[in-house]
Amino acid sequence: MTDPLSGTRWKRPTIREIADLAGVGTASVDRVLNNRPGVKANTRNAVQAAIAKLTHDGGMGDGTMETAAQRANRTVPGVHITGHYEVTHESDPARFARRIEDEGAEADGVIVVAREHPATNRAVRKLVAAGLPVLCLTTDLPSSRRSGYVGNDQTAAGCVAAQLIGQILPREIRSILLVMSVPFRSQLEREMGFRRVLRTEFPHLRIEERILADDSPETTFRQVMSHIETHGAPAAVYNTAGANRGVAQAIEAIGLTDQVIFVGHELTPISRGLLENGMMDYVISHDFTMEVAAAAKFIRDFAAGEMAASVTTPILIHTRYNCGL
Repeated sequence: MTDPLSGTRWKRPTIREIADLAGVGTASVDRVLNNRPGVKANTRNAVQAAIAKLTHDGGMGDGTMETAAQRANRTVPGVHITGHYEVTHESDPARFARRIEDEGAEADGVIVVAREHPATNRAVRKLVAAGLPVLCLTTDLPSSRRSGYVGNDQTAAGCVAAQLIGQILPREIRSILLVMSVPFRSQLEREMGFRRVLRTEFPHLRIEERILADDSPETTFRQVMSHIETHGAPAAVYNTAGANRGVAQAIEAIGLTDQVIFVGHELTPISRGLLENGMMDYVISHDFTMEVAAAAKFIRDFAAGEMAASVTTPILIHTRYNCGL
């Protein structure tokens, strides 16, 4: 079976990005990439694992998360973060919730990035009831009674996306395609903000449909292509979810990269490449490394008997001219 995404003009992660995640030098990465001798098996495995993580295109990606955790470990005194990461379309909420309970019970606190699900909420409530701090990162779980939230105001982030698209498109009736995935609260809040600004400031722009994908590039590509084949190309696409590469490839496949406005979330090596190549117009993001550090400090202070407040972080807007990672 051929890969429909193989022709996408996105850039691979840099040697420095791979080295940082793998915890090795750039020279070691270069030797692995060029299949040169003199590389230990453990080093080669670490480099290959880092490449796999950095090229996964679902939301932030586990490579982004792991890199942020490693930096927090180096910069926040008294903190050691270990992580478990799952791909959205391969994750089972009940199994994930059990992991939160089991591993959380052995830790001083838990940082969670998870979709809304009764099992996840129940696991978080159980840990909080046992006296452990649980921080939600990027996407909130207010029904879980979590200890706090660190991340963007996601409703405002959706408002920003609508403002960007609305200012680019002409003042005439145009259609916008909205892409979402499984029920992450962050996506629902982004949609709410997006619709609010369109309704109040750009009523001539209309969301004609919501595509529900699964954060995998392949599924997202097929869903967007199916929509375009049935309804024609939209004037703009707003992706509230992951798999920006799948959206970009669908737009490129119809030859309208320079005509369809494409706005998405999360600055990763892949979305950076899509910006630099002109396949995305804007990426709305946040300083994830700073947010992980803030969550770690919350847990550290909690253990010391200090109560901290939730942290709302700045919304960042990236174009091809300011997308360096």
